Amino acid sequence: MPSSTCFALLLLSWLTLSCIFTDAVQQLIMVNNCNQTVWPATLGGAGHMTPHDGGFRLDVGEESIVDVPELWSGRVWARQGCTFDKHGKGACSTGSCGGTLHCLGRSGEPPATVVEMTLGTSLSPLHFYDVSLVDGFNLPVSMRPVGGSGGCGVAACDADLNGLCPGALEVRREGRVVGCKSACLAMGSAKYCCTGRFGSPRNCKPTLFANLFKAVCPNAYSYAFDDVKSLNKCRASRYVITFCPPQ
Repeated sequence: MPSSTCFALLLLSWLTLSCIFTDAVQQLIMVNNCNQTVWPATLGGAGHMTPHDGGFRLDVGEESIVDVPELWSGRVWARQGCTFDKHGKGACSTGSCGGTLHCLGRSGEPPATVVEMTLGTSLSPLHFYDVSLVDGFNLPVSMRPVGGSGGCGVAACDADLNGLCPGALEVRREGRVVGCKSACLAMGSAKYCCTGRFGSPRNCKPTLFANLFKAVCPNAYSYAFDDVKSLNKCRASRYVITFCPPQ
């Protein structure tokens, strides 16, 4: 077969595979199992799109499917106690992203329980995901794959840390605790934030507060270098993110 013909066939095969790969999507099925309306927020990582313009409303018992492209990286969190006008302007008691319904690339105001994910890279087909308390806690959340292969653990903090939050970390609205700050957010020091000379696993160790979070939510990041039992990997086409998952 002439080399030009071989090249043409290889090019056609590559283009076909590229189209299939580019069009592939992952589904994030977001479920509100809380006893109140939540407003999920999304944020794509650097160079990645932000689905649903960064936020939407999810009433009690509702679920919503969010499509993201192959190799997507980003984060999801829930906002509580929000009121928005017809223009999408307003405020939330936790997780606010600048007082708008659609976060449009803005991150959430801590404390907020965050789901982080990298759904494959150019070097690995595996998906990596976790639930992080590094930015504090506002409500329980979990992320679990539907089927899949490659390990497929469940990332979760399914307990209500607000009821156990030390007084120094509490965030109160109208007399009740609506969030629990991380030690980094509350203290603001390099030791608690794992920055400066503490910016390595060797030098930054879990604090008393991080150990408290870890004891209650062993499957969530309690501080910046809490990797061993907190980072999950899988390869699935669908994941369920549940706000206030059943215990």
